[in-house]
Amino acid sequence: MGERTVAKRHTVLRTTTTGAVSAALLAGTALGFAPAAAATDGAAGIRFVDIAGDGGTVLKANVVTPAGSDGTRRYPVIVLPTSWSMPQIEYLAQARKLADAGYVVVGYNSRGFWESGGNIEVAGPPDVADASKVIDWALANTPADPERIGMAGVSYGAGISLLAAAHDDRIKAVVALSGWADLIESIYSGRTQHLQAAAMLGGTGYLTGRPSPELRQTLKDFLASNLDQEDEMIAWGAKRSPAFQLDRINANGTAIMLGNAWGDTIFPPNQYASFYEKLTGPKRLEFRPGDHATAEATGLLGLPNDTWTNAHRWFDHHLKGVDNGIDREQPVQLKSRTSGAYEGYPDWKSVGATERKIALADAQKVYANVDSGANGGIVMLSSTLDQFLKLPPMASIPLLPRSFAAVWQSERYGSVQRVRGTAKLHTTVTSTASSGTLVAYLYDVGPLGVGKLVTNAPYTFHDRTPGRPFAVDLELFSTSYDVPAGHRLALVVDTVDPLYIEHNPSGARLTFSSPSSDPSYVSVPLREK
Repeated sequence: MGERTVAKRHTVLRTTTTGAVSAALLAGTALGFAPAAAATDGAAGIRFVDIAGDGGTVLKANVVTPAGSDGTRRYPVIVLPTSWSMPQIEYLAQARKLADAGYVVVGYNSRGFWESGGNIEVAGPPDVADASKVIDWALANTPADPERIGMAGVSYGAGISLLAAAHDDRIKAVVALSGWADLIESIYSGRTQHLQAAAMLGGTGYLTGRPSPELRQTLKDFLASNLDQEDEMIAWGAKRSPAFQLDRINANGTAIMLGNAWGDTIFPPNQYASFYEKLTGPKRLEFRPGDHATAEATGLLGLPNDTWTNAHRWFDHHLKGVDNGIDREQPVQLKSRTSGAYEGYPDWKSVGATERKIALADAQKVYANVDSGANGGIVMLSSTLDQFLKLPPMASIPLLPRSFAAVWQSERYGSVQRVRGTAKLHTTVTSTASSGTLVAYLYDVGPLGVGKLVTNAPYTFHDRTPGRPFAVDLELFSTSYDVPAGHRLALVVDTVDPLYIEHNPSGARLTFSSPSSDPSYVSVPLREK
């Protein structure tokens, strides 16, 4: 359990080069945020330690205790596993704030990354066991109260925290930010590989850590579209998905706060919303504009941040008993991508409770294997531009080549259409091949025909009889977007998007039809007021 030197910490700081949040931390270091923490180590009670994780694997960690702690008083404890590819200093700014508010905070580098031992297990059983070992260590080596234990994390740390809550009933509260509940629905939604997301995770994992043999093989099969291993890949993902351990989480009664971004290109919001609805204990759901981990990134620098403010309020109420009103607020809090205003709802079902259907009456045929120009953007970039500059991916709808893109449009709306929640596509598809991929996009189209992307989602099929129609039901990624008066909505469907791996044989054609017995439509969820 030896302490580490400040010089070692600065070495880690200099070598942090991966990911959007890593860049943010480096920027914070350059501006003086991280050195400020270092300069006050004595007052803050910051220690760098080694903790024995599952099987004795060394986990590099830091401990921050309240100033003036003399060992006679017990404090609630927060355990923070790091995000994917992030060094152990990731949460120091927030740890200082929590310690100043009377918490013991233990942040640790997840196994397989940086200087922690072991291999990257992708929130597998060793990672879950590590979390309990860190709690054991905190109770034995800090003034932590065994009755007031919380966990929190961003991205990878969020997933580990939720899984740990299923297996360790000592955990009373969790804040899971930009994480996943269902790993399969996150990077394999619509049975379509999310190419850029998986490639980024795999690449940064190899750069900053040591992927386990199981992870290396799973990534290889996933990116190579090895369908012979699909059942094994799904089982691998299910083992690492809190949604598949929902009964245990509910039995433990853990108070869970979930936060995510509308445009998260790694863990889309739908799977979090579905998971939230099935939780039976104290719960809260927050969605904001942005991409993966961008909604909480400024908070990692110690800057004002709504996500982290509410995280602290959540812990204060559920671990310290503070009557701060968070339990009386509407538990579903959404921030619109366009207006920037917050809206509260009693549950997810109440979001977009009114649905308006756009009929897809005209049969349309498209040739596969050609990108029409409609696409979902670039992982970690496009939704960030939408967050800060209100610049989502755009396309000229009149100029989309109709040989490669099917297009349907609504009438022009006389009033603002407040899209809230999950749009759903229902259509009939006939393919000339047994396998194929389609990608659906919903656009806000202005008077000049320029469409701003509202939402999208992919869908892949296999083993279909060529020439035989079949129904497709597809949920697009959930969102909150206001379509101005005078604009219209357009549904565009094509077969190629750089975000995803497509399965269209060369020369394949897809026909979208609307039989009278089963009309095609896109159902758009709306907030009336």
